[in-house]
This record gives sequence, structure tokens and C-alpha cells, in this order.
Amino acid sequence: MIVVGAGVVGLSCAVRLAEDGHDVAVFARDLPLETTSSVAAALWYPYLISPPQRVAAWSASTYRELARIAETESSIRMRVGREHLMTPAPDPWWADAVGDLRRISPAPGFADGWSFTAPVIEMGRYLPYLVGRLEAAGGTLTRMTLDALPNTAHVVVNCAGLGARDLLGDHSLLPVRGQVVCVAQPGLTEWLLADRGAAGLTYVVPREHDVVVGGTSEPGEWSTVPEESVTRDILERAASLVPALAGAKVLGRRAGLRPSRPTIRCEAARAGQRLVVHCYGHGGAGVTVSWGCADEVAGYVREAAR
Repeated sequence: MIVVGAGVVGLSCAVRLAEDGHDVAVFARDLPLETTSSVAAALWYPYLISPPQRVAAWSASTYRELARIAETESSIRMRVGREHLMTPAPDPWWADAVGDLRRISPAPGFADGWSFTAPVIEMGRYLPYLVGRLEAAGGTLTRMTLDALPNTAHVVVNCAGLGARDLLGDHSLLPVRGQVVCVAQPGLTEWLLADRGAAGLTYVVPREHDVVVGGTSEPGEWSTVPEESVTRDILERAASLVPALAGAKVLGRRAGLRPSRPTIRCEAARAGQRLVVHCYGHGGAGVTVSWGCADEVAGYVREAAR
């Protein structure tokens, strides 16, 4: 079978299928460290993703799997963090996926907030880890530019992300540009999220040797070139919330295009003798639902084989 796409969703699906005993070949225009997944701050958090009921289930199973992997894989750390809210809110619809969500006193300038433990994934190491698992299970990864889904395999899994817009003519799929800045690690261990609406989404995600600071959310923007003015704005917003970041050394700047769709497309369809499984449109939560979606994709393949 062929999996199209080598971002975190494509690789997770490929690993699950290969470890189920299937002969899996991954074809991708962009290799893993060239994908949008590699730009992600990669904090487990359902963002820019729908529909809620399916996402909640995928997110919960992914949380459990990432926590399990974190026991032996150093590219994942379980970290406590806080989310600040501008207005009072009920518990989030995904709250059952985490075991320790609790209310916190509002920070200055905010009206509500909560704290919980979440996986933080260093994508520069986690994506190669997934490739290693794929290859250990007998799968392959090949750079290949496609202008249509392959018709040379009985099963094709479409995890092309934003590329599905051209492959399938799905114009409901649009980019949401996000820019991040990596700064030197000043000793932070807790992540932070704060959405000030028009004033910007700010997130601070500490990793072992650096901190990913963001960000932006720009629908319909296609540029992946980081903008210096945006970098300054991101750093100013972050430092106002986390003073330890003031003056932190900038290590790098990156921008990526989140593959946004009104709802994720995760479904199976017959195309003649082929089974085509679509799994794309994960917005800003590809990591967050990756294993849950992979399990559903594998379920479609098992069901079709009966």
C-alpha cells in the first residue's frame, strides 16, 4: 500500500499500518524535516480543528499514546503548563483527554485560566524517530512529486496535508500561516498559552535546549518566509507574559502553513478496485490527533480486508 505525505499524520499512519504487517511505501514531495510538521511547536492541544466530537476521541487516544512513547523516547516530554483566557469559560470540550485539568487564578489582564499536563514533542527528533519505526517495520520513504493519487496500489492513504488541495481539487482546504521564533533556553520548564484575540495568540513551549515562541494565525496567507516585524512582535508579547524571555538569544525563525479545513476529512472510499483512505485537513493539531487518526485509518484498512 502507498501512503502519500510524510508529515506527522502520514508517518503515524504509515507506522501503524507497517506495524500491523502491511507492506507500506510512503511517497512525499517534502521529506519529514521539510514539512509543516517540522515547524510546529508541537504542544498537544486541539487548535484550529473540527469536528469536536471526533477530534476529542482522536486527541484522547493520541494523548495516551504520546504519554506511553514518552516513557522511552526522549523527543517527547510531559510538561505542565497554563492557558490564560480573556473571558470566563467552561471546561474545554477536550478536557476529558487530560487527567489533571484544574482552574487557576486569572493572571493580570485575563479573566480565567487552567493548568494541565500535556506532551511536548521536539519534532526535529520525533519525525526521524517515526521514520526509524517505519523502516524497522519494513516500510520505505521516497521523495516523489505527484500530480494525482497513485493508482498502482490496492490501498492508498492520502495524508498529503495542504497538498490535497491540488491533488484532489479540494478548495475547502486553505493555509493558515503560523510564524514561530526559537530562542535560547533560559531555564523554563512550563509551557504557556494566551489568546488575546486581535492582540495575538501567544505561546511559549520549552524544549530541552531551546524554547519555541509564537505565534501568528493568518488564514489564506501562503508565504513561508519569516517576517522580522512579526518576530519582534512575537518576542514582545511573549516577554510580557514570561519575563525570563526578555532579551533571550534568537536561534531561528520559521513559518509554516497549517492545512485548515472546515472539518478533518478522515474517511474511506472505493475507487474501482482500490481503497482510498483520506486523512487530511488537521489545521493546527496534526500532532494532537496523529495517533488517533492513524488508528482510524488502520481500522478502515482492516475492515476492507474482511
